[in-house]
Amino acid sequence: MSPLGLYEPGTSPLHRAPTTLKFLGVLVLAAVPFVPGSLAWPAAACVVVAAGYAVARIPARRVVPLVRGLLVVVALVFALQAWLLSPREAALTSLRLVAAIGAATLFTLTTRIEAVISAVERGLRPLRRFGVRPERVGLLVGLTLQAVSTLSEIARSVREAARARGVDRSVVAFAVPFLVRTLRHADELGEALAARGAGDDA
Repeated sequence: MSPLGLYEPGTSPLHRAPTTLKFLGVLVLAAVPFVPGSLAWPAAACVVVAAGYAVARIPARRVVPLVRGLLVVVALVFALQAWLLSPREAALTSLRLVAAIGAATLFTLTTRIEAVISAVERGLRPLRRFGVRPERVGLLVGLTLQAVSTLSEIARSVREAARARGVDRSVVAFAVPFLVRTLRHADELGEALAARGAGDDA
């Protein structure tokens, strides 16, 4: 499941925190692990992210699938880095990956897409004088987040359908219906935007 579009309703301090502040926190947690020379920084970032999940009171039913998918990716990255570089470099890269993805996922679990769009629009308003259209950029961000979430849901549905037919290991059985449903969704989205006048230059 994608880390985007996973909002989990709640009343925790993280849910109530300003969107901009949470986004800055994600940037910090993604940057801190890249302090050179020590495994302590990325390990500390991972601990902070784990504490964030506890503070946000994210239920296990939402966390377990995410952790399972992340572990698969991290295991592959660790094996490749250990083979090409060294076990220490592999551990460093893996911790950085866990911290960055964990922080980004926590952000989307505790932040509504509408709040992200509003924050983007507010931040870009001063640039309106230079020709930037905050509403368009906000719409682009919202559509991007929503599209990733929708594609993730389509992939899950197609995978379950293939499993029910006993062809879950067939690439074609997954790729063809996934492509068809994705193109259909793109057509429907384009028609909806056209009906609302998106792209018209008044």
